[in-house]
Amino acid sequence: MKRTIKDLVGLKGKVVLVRVDFNVPMDEGGKILDNTRIKNVIPTIEYLTKQEARVVLLSHLGRPKSFDTKKSLYPVAIELMKRLECNVDFINAVVGSEVKKKIKNLKEGNVLLLENTRFYKEEDKCDMDFAREIASYGDIFVNDAFGSAHRKNATGFALARVLPNAIGFLMEKEIENLSLAIKEPKRPFVAILGGAKVDTKIKVIEKFIEKADCLIIGGAMAYTFMLARGEMVGMSVIEEDKIAVAKEILDKAEAQGKKILLPIDHLGVSTSDRKGKIERVDKLKGDLAGYDIGDKTVELFKKEIDGASQIFWNGPLGMFENPKFAGGTRKIAEAVANSNAFTIVGGGDTVNAINTFKVADKIDFVSTGGGASMEFIEQGSLPCIDVIQQKIR
Repeated sequence: MKRTIKDLVGLKGKVVLVRVDFNVPMDEGGKILDNTRIKNVIPTIEYLTKQEARVVLLSHLGRPKSFDTKKSLYPVAIELMKRLECNVDFINAVVGSEVKKKIKNLKEGNVLLLENTRFYKEEDKCDMDFAREIASYGDIFVNDAFGSAHRKNATGFALARVLPNAIGFLMEKEIENLSLAIKEPKRPFVAILGGAKVDTKIKVIEKFIEKADCLIIGGAMAYTFMLARGEMVGMSVIEEDKIAVAKEILDKAEAQGKKILLPIDHLGVSTSDRKGKIERVDKLKGDLAGYDIGDKTVELFKKEIDGASQIFWNGPLGMFENPKFAGGTRKIAEAVANSNAFTIVGGGDTVNAINTFKVADKIDFVSTGGGASMEFIEQGSLPCIDVIQQKIR
């Protein structure tokens, strides 16, 4: 059991460095398009400020190669000012004399957000000297950034090796819910996996063959599995180098008596038709490429969803960003939301989908991690969690 912020005592006046995940989508003008990750970490920040700690927030945003005003966390600071009752300040740096001065003058119960940690090459290199410099500004380190806990970075992994530490409320919820889902699943347990690539989900699929009673596979990666099963996929996107792996997975599931469901009808588009005419077909023949699941597939999947006691869903079932191909993902989202099962949704695209279709409030647990959620399910922990101190019993 990892130490949490509830285990920390004597926080009044202490400088608490908190690693959060404010890697939120923004438009070109800096408008935040989805503030889910910001809202989810507010309880941790509020708890620390009410303990009269001096809270310093660290986060990355995007993948900038150097300082980039379009990747600044300043818009996040504005959002925090709206959501927190305390004073929120911002500085466009992470290290240096000005940062040190800002922190020294930070009053008890207030918050300071530092600039994008990825503006510094030392962040992704997990540079210990960089981490020690940041650590010298604080007394305690709290990690509440589950979405980046699978990466060994300086402000998540290295800082925990330098300072006394704990996890925040969000990290605690992620660990508890994902651990229970895998270690003690409610049965029948249905896992729904969609998205584009087989390659990124091979280990997760293998894990779910072991843990789940039924595995539903949709999205673009379903066509590779369909081809491995000897079905027609027309001109749909497939991963040639993963057909053999897909066949092995299907064979493994069959040998273990586990059910794997693939699409049985589709919304196909002719690749030779410049108008992009959409056809509803049972088989993808000739120049047709699949872009979404059809109504028969929805009913097939929905039957398993309706009978489930636990559901885990990661990855859309079609190209839902395009309204023409959003129907399958929307109907599955509604089926999951309206089921009587304990439901877990993870992954940026899937979270975006349930928000788009306005069913997020009906999901029992929405994970803030994309790759982090998948790796946690595979391995049972993550590097930035492993380095956190254990709770003293």
